[in-house]
Amino acid sequence: MNTSRLPFIALCALLALIVFHSPCRAQTAEAEQVVVSSEGIPSAYGAPPGISRSRFSNLTTAYVLPPWTFFFAEIYEGDAFRHGPPDHLFTQEIEMGLPYRFGVAAETQFERFNGGGGPSTASIEARYALADWNKIPLNPTLFAEFKFGTGPIRHEEGMPPAGAGGEEEENGPPQKPDAYEIRLLLAQDFGERFEWAMNWFLENEIEGDRGREWGFAQSALAPVLLPDERLKVGVEMQYKNFTMKDTRGDPQNIFVVGPTVAWKPTRNTRIDISPLFGCTNDSPHVQVFGVFSWLLGPPGAQEAEAPASTRNR
Repeated sequence: MNTSRLPFIALCALLALIVFHSPCRAQTAEAEQVVVSSEGIPSAYGAPPGISRSRFSNLTTAYVLPPWTFFFAEIYEGDAFRHGPPDHLFTQEIEMGLPYRFGVAAETQFERFNGGGGPSTASIEARYALADWNKIPLNPTLFAEFKFGTGPIRHEEGMPPAGAGGEEEENGPPQKPDAYEIRLLLAQDFGERFEWAMNWFLENEIEGDRGREWGFAQSALAPVLLPDERLKVGVEMQYKNFTMKDTRGDPQNIFVVGPTVAWKPTRNTRIDISPLFGCTNDSPHVQVFGVFSWLLGPPGAQEAEAPASTRNR
């Protein structure tokens, strides 16, 4: 079986399940404010609290934060390759929910690879939800990000073409290029049984080798054992198609899949862990993600929102 087809088979299977069970709930066109809360976490626009944290799982984000709510996260990603030393990425994220289904965020990332390390990128983000929760099937949200390269390229994401890089190596590794990324965020809850999110993304570097990456990530989570959804388990996967300006016709196909666990030690904090396993020759052998996140905001902040129709990984 052609391994490059694995992500598309998995995608089609899960989308078929989503469409079959889609709740297409036609709500009355009443400009009514819906507020849901659980364990002290507010959710404006009627979204479940678990989806209103912005970061749905280690690989996916969903919808938006309630207005004037802040989300803080420390994110670790470790990539163990089939050949060569592992790569370690450490990301700090802060996000703020705004009225009318908007949200803004900023990130900084540091990298540790092959004995060296330091700053890698800094980015700014914005997102906008097209409607209140369940007014549109799959609750689409638009996401845009601009990344500033703040350090050298310590690990090449793709294999450079033959004969490339000679002059660059004389002066050390080149600087990480600036890039932009756009995403379509989709999410849906299925009663109290499980929640699902999918992100489609396209990232383009605007200088250097002009790397281009597109693909999707999706996750499904269900609460187990503990009350108030304090413990969730599920599965997530990610497919990436990566090329550079000289390799557009010969892409790298990267597909990882594995379990994920989310645990809330307190009502506003959460720990997510995902060990993922590569399914193609271009994929890392193992990817490990760990996220500690903290949600901060006054419980009544969402009550001062505008009418139904606006909101925010």
